[in-house]
Amino acid sequence: MNTWLHLRSMFRSECGSSLVELAFLSPLLMLLLLGLVDFGRAYLIASELASAAHAGAVYGSGSPTDSSGIQNAATNDATGIAGLAVATPTWGCECSDGTSYAASCSSTPTCTGNNVVYRVKVTVTATYHPWSPWPGVPSSIPLSRAATMRSGGS
Repeated sequence: MNTWLHLRSMFRSECGSSLVELAFLSPLLMLLLLGLVDFGRAYLIASELASAAHAGAVYGSGSPTDSSGIQNAATNDATGIAGLAVATPTWGCECSDGTSYAASCSSTPTCTGNNVVYRVKVTVTATYHPWSPWPGVPSSIPLSRAATMRSGGS
């Protein structure tokens, strides 16, 4: 009879229930952690791309016609990103109040009472590859960031 009471009390005990719950939830928590790390990596790459585009635009504000210098400035700012591509920067002239823009400064826009300034646009792209496959998420995600900056002009 003592054995029966001992077995009965053992099955009613909740000593191992926390361990069983942890065993069931561990895979879900690991999956959540992996998703957060993947999202964080994508965010970091997007932030680095924005910084590289800004660095190229800052260089271009001083030398708007130096395309290779602009591309080098953007590339040098994001050395840790594999597959970084810097598109050919575009530049043009616009009125300092932003009312009129000309894609080529060979024909400057007509501005009333304000100066013509240069406007440089730099676009930087890279491809993000998640560490693990996720349902509904492609195996490679193209990321692109652009920066535009103005400088004193003609």
